[in-house]
Amino acid sequence: MSQPFDTDILIAGAGPVGLALALELGLRGVRCVIVEKRDGHLHVPKMSVVSTRNMEFCRRWGIADEVRTAVWDRERKLDFVYVENLKGRELARLPVPSYANRDPNRPTPEPSVHCPQIFFDPILGRRARREPSLTFLYNTTLEHFVQDDNGVTARLCAADGATRDLRARYLVGCDGAAGYVRDALGIQLEGLGAIADSVNLFFRAPELINLHDKGWARIYRLIDESGCWAELIPIDGKTSWRLTVFDEPQAARDPDSYLRRMLGGTFAYEMINISAWERKDFVAETFRRDRVFIAGDAAHQCSPTGGIGMATGIEEAVNLAWKLTAQLQGWGGPRLLDSYTDERHAIARRTVELSTRAYRNIASIPGWTHGQAPNAVLEEWRSHLDRYTIPDHVKMQYTYENSPICVLDGTPAPDPEPKIFAPSSRPGSRAPHIWLSDGRAIFDHFDEGFTLLRFGDSAPSGESLLSAARARGLPIHEAVIPDAGAAAMYVKPLVLVRPDGHVAWRADAAPAEPLGVIDRIRGA
Repeated sequence: MSQPFDTDILIAGAGPVGLALALELGLRGVRCVIVEKRDGHLHVPKMSVVSTRNMEFCRRWGIADEVRTAVWDRERKLDFVYVENLKGRELARLPVPSYANRDPNRPTPEPSVHCPQIFFDPILGRRARREPSLTFLYNTTLEHFVQDDNGVTARLCAADGATRDLRARYLVGCDGAAGYVRDALGIQLEGLGAIADSVNLFFRAPELINLHDKGWARIYRLIDESGCWAELIPIDGKTSWRLTVFDEPQAARDPDSYLRRMLGGTFAYEMINISAWERKDFVAETFRRDRVFIAGDAAHQCSPTGGIGMATGIEEAVNLAWKLTAQLQGWGGPRLLDSYTDERHAIARRTVELSTRAYRNIASIPGWTHGQAPNAVLEEWRSHLDRYTIPDHVKMQYTYENSPICVLDGTPAPDPEPKIFAPSSRPGSRAPHIWLSDGRAIFDHFDEGFTLLRFGDSAPSGESLLSAARARGLPIHEAVIPDAGAAAMYVKPLVLVRPDGHVAWRADAAPAEPLGVIDRIRGA
């Protein structure tokens, strides 16, 4: 006799990726237990930006406004400023408009925002805890697990030493780079390994912004005779800061000298935390072993340069959640869960490559002696400021190329690193954003199931596809979009959008074999 299940999904780790996965599953009524070895309170943040794609998910979760306004003043710019030190010469500036002055024709309803993890995680956690199917166990460690053909049995240990066994249908390790789940599965890491020994200095200095003339910026990058050696990030936009020293581990032993070097003089500060860490370049060889999955830092580790690590992990959570739900509800085919690694592994490799390249470009900015640099040196790197960030449109320009659960239509793949964003409804791509005539974003028509978009009053009927989906048990609804601009953007009059917002299929007319299309996209 098989053991009864205590929950459907056990999630190890309640960081942003684990919370996003739990929320996505909770919105679908899936029973989850989330175990976190810590108490859930963060004192210093690992990340400081919520990406455009993640903000689009926040919009659907109903927390975008709260995330956007948690820290940064809407009138304050988000420039990248390059300086000798804060009191020294400003060498270059990459202007980034304030939230209030962003282009209304941007390719997203929710651009990236400055919201460090100490603010973002609590917002996400509060939203997740509103879902009645989710149970959170803090101060609880996943000690051991075994899996069989039907599920996973896990041994949990509370802070007081009490243990219990929990039976789940699936386990997802969102437990970080040094987590237990990936190691227990024997999944190897591939990549360059450690690429720098970095140090984070978290400090509080209410008067720092008044000690220089550079104004508020999202990032200040510091360049002296050694080259670009660190970057300074305001955490709360008021009094708290993080100085990240790129590759000088001695900063952990002598933080005061590095803070003086940063400012170009002494100042009053309160040290909050000193953290030495390795900047890494790793991707796990696979993201799945049977009924156990990994996501986030457990699956890939990259330089935080460009703010794309957490973004990639949350994308994985959204990708995996609907596929696990499909299995639990009985409409997912036998290949659907395999598509998680098929789709996301290539994106993780891309993330790590982009992050390592951006970091190395920054770290290779040349230094100069006695505050002077040849004009030729300055002009050379000033003309390539785009090398030192990962633009939002590049982060968004990914597609599930050759996905086994998308019906590709033979059109060429988009440039993965375009100069400007090129929205596309090509299968595998993120469905394009457009504002509709009623003032809503087209994304607001999507929900936790599939969406069949029909463009124009004379669009061909999608009833055969809807009937086929219902016959297989897929959650699906139809949205008729009369806007001519949206029709032009999406190219085809019929477009089927997956629960994660990516296009699964598109065509000029209903398919001749609608069940074949539905079976493909559900992994049958």
